Formats: sequence, structure tokens, C-alpha cells
Amino acid sequence: MATRIECDSMGELEVPVDALYGAQTQRAVNNFPVSGQPLPTAFIRSLLIVKKAAALANSRLEQISEAQGQAIVEAVDSLLNAPDFMVHFPVDVFQTGSGTSSNMNANEVLATLASKTTSETISPNDHVNYGQSSNDSIPSTIHISAALELHQRLLPAMEYLSTVIKTKAATLKGYVKTGRTHLMDAMPVRLEQSLLSWATQIDQNRVALEALQPTLQSLAQGGTAVGTGVNAHPDFSTVFCEELNTVSGLTFTPASNLFTHIGTQDIAVSVSGALKTTAVSLMKIANDLRWMNSGPLSGLGEIELEALQPGSSIMPGKVNPVIPEATAMVAAQVIGNDTTITIAGQAGNFELNVMLPVVARNLLESIHLLANICPLLADKAIRSFKVNEDNLKHALARNPVLVTALNPIIGYLKAAEIAKQAYKEGRPVLEVALENTELSRDQLEALLDPAKLTH
Repeated sequence: MATRIECDSMGELEVPVDALYGAQTQRAVNNFPVSGQPLPTAFIRSLLIVKKAAALANSRLEQISEAQGQAIVEAVDSLLNAPDFMVHFPVDVFQTGSGTSSNMNANEVLATLASKTTSETISPNDHVNYGQSSNDSIPSTIHISAALELHQRLLPAMEYLSTVIKTKAATLKGYVKTGRTHLMDAMPVRLEQSLLSWATQIDQNRVALEALQPTLQSLAQGGTAVGTGVNAHPDFSTVFCEELNTVSGLTFTPASNLFTHIGTQDIAVSVSGALKTTAVSLMKIANDLRWMNSGPLSGLGEIELEALQPGSSIMPGKVNPVIPEATAMVAAQVIGNDTTITIAGQAGNFELNVMLPVVARNLLESIHLLANICPLLADKAIRSFKVNEDNLKHALARNPVLVTALNPIIGYLKAAEIAKQAYKEGRPVLEVALENTELSRDQLEALLDPAKLTH
């Protein structure tokens, strides 16, 4: 590979001749051959937006020249408009805990590009990074990238899933099924009621995430190294957020305490917790679908999920519930990501958290996975499943637990005797109750009507 010589404060280093980055990025590439995974695209895109807003703010505050600021802005825009811009950001996730390597990667790339459009000097540290530190820029980028991904992708996806569930529920009002507690037969429910329970789960999670948005949209930017704001203009935090709001379309504000936002990742931990709860909800919905779809002959067979692909390489004709299974795996990954973020959140040592890159990676992956699986679950499982009404009715007719409706009239113990006899003899509870009570068939039919018992 052809190389060129670059210099930083530690001396000379060979860098690929065509690379836009410089010596500090190359040192990180050399030092951290760990996972082969760079930070997520959403994070790098937000880091570039941070550099753009900082250049605009510093230009307004006359900390860098207008020409320097404009050159940096144009460099950011050119990168963001390039489909392959991630090739310039090779630094591994598992790097220095402050994310300094990724911050300097962005600074070096932008300085190289900006220098091509102006005659003025553009330094990675003195101009692109002016008034900033990795210690406030990386925490800010975590918040910005997560806020944008929530606003643009996950929250709309959750709203879509909820809407599809409610629309499907409206078509199922006439279907009554055996309810189940402990996976055992229980009182009947309407299929519509089961689905609306799912929709409420999704709505509750969406509200919880929305409630966290104001804190997520508060930023450490301006605190620089430890929170004191050394080397930044006193108005930098405010002006930075004004510029960022114009660029991003969201409303970001300076943190009320910059020390807290630099020394901790409590807000990211809270957001991850809400994402974990969403994952738990999706796991419940996926498992309900799998159970109801089980069979088709020896399982519950209450519904039939859309057949999407062959289910076995050896058993012809087998079809599996692949979308609910994929949903369950997404949920498992998000729950695991939350554990990592929880541990990383404890790494706030004095004035700086030192697990920032892994927080960024796991938080954004959780949002990304959930945003992708929600519409798949909506369109390829819930919207398209069919109801096997004969199976629903057959199970209901043989459900001894229906006798619960007779408790107020004949008492719990007598009702239990009837339920046990009906189960033992495999007979409808109505027939056994007719033999063992003084109630007429008309009375029993009215009392034991499964549809009435769902109200």
C-alpha cells in the first residue's frame, strides 16, 4: 500500500496515501484491531453535524474566521452527501473510552477537505475542534444521534405497529377464544381484546420514550474537558444549540449542569431501559403469536400466520413463524445491549465516563433493530394472520373453566366438582351442569355463553 508521512504531537507516522485522515486516526487504527466494527453510521453522521454546528457557532462568535467556518461547513456537507463517507471513519468501537480517536478522526478528515476549498489554514485541533473536547463532543453526539434516530425512525415505527394492531383488532370483534393463564385454560376473551392489550403495550412504551426526549436533547457541548468550559467562548453552548437546531430540525438545549452530562451516562442508561422494556413487550407479542399459531394439527392452531418461506431443509411442507422468531431475537439482543450500557454507565470515573463508544454503539443498535422489526411484525405477522374459527369454537365448547360463571349461583365447590367431571369425561360443561344443578338449559346457555363472559 502506498503511504505518506503525517505528523502529530507524538511524531511521524505512515498513513495510506489516499486517506483523508491523519496521524491520530492511523494510530487508533493500529492500536485497536479489536472488532473490525466502526461506530454506527448514525453516530458518525451526528458527529459531523456537531462539527458543522460548532463551525457555524465559532464563526458567529468570531473565534474562527468566516472563511474557515464556511470551509468546514462545506466539508461536512460534502461528506454527508457522499454515499460512501463511512470509508473515512475506520476507527474501531473498542477504542479509548472517551471516543477521542473518533473525534480526531472527524477533525482530521474535515481539516483535509476544508483545506482544499480555502487559502486559509485549517487545523484539526485549532479550527475544526475549536472550543470543543472529545469529552463534551462525544457525549453530545450520543444524545444527538439517539434523539434523531428515535424521532425519525423508532417512534414512527412504533406508532405504525400500534396502528396496525388496532386496525386488525377491529376486524376480530366477533371471535371469542379460550383465555389462558399459566398456559392453562381460563375464562374466554375476545381476540380483539388480546390485540388491544398488545397495542397498549406499544403505546405505553412510546410514551415512555417520548418523555425522555427532553433530557436526551440536552447536551454536554460547551463543557469541554471537565465541564468548566475551558477554551470555549462563554456563549458557545447556547449558540451551538441554535445552529444545531437549524441543521437538525430538533430542539436541543445546553445541559443545566455540564459536569453531569460529561461525567455520567445516566440519560443513555434511562433511554436504554425504555428500549429494553419495548423489547420485552415485543417478546411477549411474538410469543403469543407463536403459541396461537402452533400446530397446525397438534398445537393450538387458533390463527394461521402468513407463510413466508419453507420452514425446514428436511421436512417438506413445514412452515415456521419466522417473523415472531426474528422479533424475539431482536428483543434478546436489545436486552443484552441494555446490560452492556448499564455496566458502561457505571464507568463515570470522577469527571468523565470512559465507556462512551460502546454506549453509543449499543444504544444506536437497539434503536436500529427495534425500528426495523416493528414494521415487519406489523405487516408480515399481525396484519396478515388468519383466524381458525373452528378451532376457537371447539376449544371453547370443551372448556370446563366456563363453570366459573356459575360460582355466584351454585358456589365455588359445586362448580369445581362440575368442572372436574366435565374434564374427566371430555364433555361440555353445560351438559354436566344440566345434570348436576337445578338450572334449565336456557339458563345455562345464557350463563355460559362465552361471548357474554368477555364483557
